[in-house]
Amino acid sequence: MRLGLIGLGRIGAFHAATLSALPAVGALVVADAVPAAAAAVAARLPVEVADSPAELLASGVDGVVVAAATDAHPELLLAAAAAGLPVFCEKPVARTMGEALEVARRVAESGVAVQVGYPRRFDPGFAAARAAVAAGELGRVHTVRSTTLDPAPPPAAYVAVSGGIFRDCAVHDFDAVRWVTGHEVVEVYATGSAVGDPVFAGTGDVATASTLLTLDDETVAVVSNTRYNPRGYDVRLELHGTADSVAVGLEPKLPLRSVEPGATFPDGVPHAFFMDRFAAAFRAELAAFTEVVAGSRPSPCTVADALETGWVAEAAARSLAEHRPVRIDEVRIEELRSPV
Repeated sequence: MRLGLIGLGRIGAFHAATLSALPAVGALVVADAVPAAAAAVAARLPVEVADSPAELLASGVDGVVVAAATDAHPELLLAAAAAGLPVFCEKPVARTMGEALEVARRVAESGVAVQVGYPRRFDPGFAAARAAVAAGELGRVHTVRSTTLDPAPPPAAYVAVSGGIFRDCAVHDFDAVRWVTGHEVVEVYATGSAVGDPVFAGTGDVATASTLLTLDDETVAVVSNTRYNPRGYDVRLELHGTADSVAVGLEPKLPLRSVEPGATFPDGVPHAFFMDRFAAAFRAELAAFTEVVAGSRPSPCTVADALETGWVAEAAARSLAEHRPVRIDEVRIEELRSPV
């Protein structure tokens, strides 16, 4: 098949290499607002370069991957949908929940399949944990712990437009908790610290956060995030139930040092960043999109899924700002009542 890729920054360039290597992709057309970015990708990969998103959409592609800056997601996603093309869009589908609701409405009207990028759904460990929960191996799950610790902060310019740690980083934990347990979040309490680069306090963000989630079956989940974990990129998920407990990420490359006498685990080279920790998951995620384009499977992560995760991030941001628990229905109802 012939696919298009719009946006060739860090993740877009990474996706270009992944897509080019997929057996189902016979041709890849790329475009970026910065011509030099497109030229750099074309210099190392067998891709065609389009001068604009409009030219790419008119080039006979069968589907489109949107990896541009967040502000451009709604326009590009909806343009592809209007052309009748299945879309893979990196999270989030829009900067605000109001915009995301409008995107969801128009996508539903178009009937076009849209897949949102949450790669943990394609990681073998996360998938195995979900299967264990679904099979009842853990009994009744009562406690979940989800962790994403970045080795270093992103550039200050990125922090300023990221939407904050809950919308940019913790959303992956929120989605993983929902997906693995099969339950929705009903209430959130978040706290955090801006210790670190002044850009965090200056943008109303935090560099380290903890979020307590209450699920609709009264399961309690604790999500931990930081921008400062110099030992490496640490992503884990623990699930504790009445019959068993399981963990994702408890493997030799775990960036954690045991101080127990005689302990040698973990003994591998720690994960340095998300692109090495989730390389296989990204491949599986984009391979799944080729199946969506081919019409052989439904979207494995819909705009509706992304909205549910987005509500959790919104509630966490409000909880941090107002120092109180926030129910998901509170932010959902207020947004739905807001004037268009």
